[in-house]
Amino acid sequence: MLIAQKKLKENIAEYILYMYQIEDVIRAYNFDLERIMDEYVRQQLPDTSFHATYRQWYKDLITQMHSQKIEKKGHLYLIQEVMIELSYLHNTLLNMANDVKYKELYERSIDAIEDFKEKSNLKDKNHIELVFHAMYMKLLLRLQKKQINTESEEAFDSMRILIAYLCRAYHQMKNGELNFFNN
Repeated sequence: MLIAQKKLKENIAEYILYMYQIEDVIRAYNFDLERIMDEYVRQQLPDTSFHATYRQWYKDLITQMHSQKIEKKGHLYLIQEVMIELSYLHNTLLNMANDVKYKELYERSIDAIEDFKEKSNLKDKNHIELVFHAMYMKLLLRLQKKQINTESEEAFDSMRILIAYLCRAYHQMKNGELNFFNN
């Protein structure tokens, strides 16, 4: 919870990937709050003063996931809203702001994005959502200590750089520091 709050303020990409992971943890523990607390949270929080706060946070997430009918798959509305904002910003940087650097990064990553789309079960997702799913897949592969070949690593890297630029622009936009007309 504290990690999520920090990431939300500092790095929206890390926040999204972290929340994807938390959604998967909740599903892996079959929405059992006691097991999540005993087997997952307490191991990470030796200071018991945070347990009640984390319990409430996970309880709220579980409630939201049930009410939003995303027990098997899908993402919380709050994550979807951020994804929509990022997608709009992506389109703005490409089309309205004519951000040359962003266009260049997008062109470098488009083949990797389309290749990931073809190989995945995510045909209905826009390019930004696809990149986040690719980054999450890479995270899961790393956690499982699976080898990633050089070609895939290069593809992930091109997408990572694109998302880094987009997320920096996102934080600038949220802070009122992004000027779309001075590129």
